Amino acid sequence: MPKLDFIHDAVKNALIKDGWFVTDDPYIIVYRRTKLYADLGAESPLAAERAGQKIVVEVKSFIGASKLQDLKEALGQYDIYRYLLEETAPDRKLYVAVSAIAYKTFFNQDVIQLILNKHQLPLIVVDTELEEIVQWIN
Repeated sequence: MPKLDFIHDAVKNALIKDGWFVTDDPYIIVYRRTKLYADLGAESPLAAERAGQKIVVEVKSFIGASKLQDLKEALGQYDIYRYLLEETAPDRKLYVAVSAIAYKTFFNQDVIQLILNKHQLPLIVVDTELEEIVQWIN
């Protein structure tokens, strides 16, 4: 199994605080003879506006030497997981979770916003100190 991201537990706790029931840690994606591990699977049975929604969350810390390289890897991983989920669990929406600090310092750059908008990358922005979701970006 892959190593957990630095902010994994904070994201998991933030989802729970937000009313999500974490069903899988990790969420295993199986397609024919291929098995991949996304970080979390969750369902929202509590909140009326989200009742019955199912998500898969890939957690990314963006603490590497090159944040742009981290983004390229995250986008590639997101695409692979999304394609496989469309086949194996089409009722689940895939998100990438990032820290509020990474979002404020890296994701707010014009070039990164352009890439995210073109790619239509759904994000969950988490305050990792308070373990709370700050923003959902669809």
